[in-house]
Amino acid sequence: MRLVDPDGQQLGIKPLPEALAIARQLDLDLVEVASQANPPVCRIMDYGKFKFDAAQRARESRRKTTSTGIKEMKYRPKIGPGDFDTKTRQVQKFLGEGHKVKVTIMFRGREVFHPELGKRILDRVAEQVDGNSRVESEARLDGRNMVMVLAPDKRARQAAAARATNDDAEHGQHEDEGEADGPLAAEGES
Repeated sequence: MRLVDPDGQQLGIKPLPEALAIARQLDLDLVEVASQANPPVCRIMDYGKFKFDAAQRARESRRKTTSTGIKEMKYRPKIGPGDFDTKTRQVQKFLGEGHKVKVTIMFRGREVFHPELGKRILDRVAEQVDGNSRVESEARLDGRNMVMVLAPDKRARQAAAARATNDDAEHGQHEDEGEADGPLAAEGES
């Protein structure tokens, strides 16, 4: 078998008893790393430390992954303005956290015969959260409910941030021009 030492240096081709003796002498383990190779490759290493490091790497990679769930917010066709604002702020919060949001309009009784009321509410919600989301699935009637799915949109959020900085820059420029007009106007009046 081809033998590799703990530092990664090749020790050459050695018989199994000699490789085991070298590993015991270093107080380490002999681990076969490539059984399909000809001759098979074995490495001298601390197998317990190797397993621990692999588990740490796996745990670290799991921690870095973000889980995106789907949240649901339910509205009614006759919702008041305060409730609408509160629920819409919550939808924005969910989108900001990276979750998809299923917006549901629940119809009762004969309200189901006026789906345009539900569509109007869904359009208002989509319009208010436009800066950081996109409509993933358009409004559709599903039994007594009307459903729309919003998804967080990084590009839309970046575009909205860029627009805000441009607006601030333009607003600051207009203020500077206004200040320049003030003293000139005062001189002209004297």
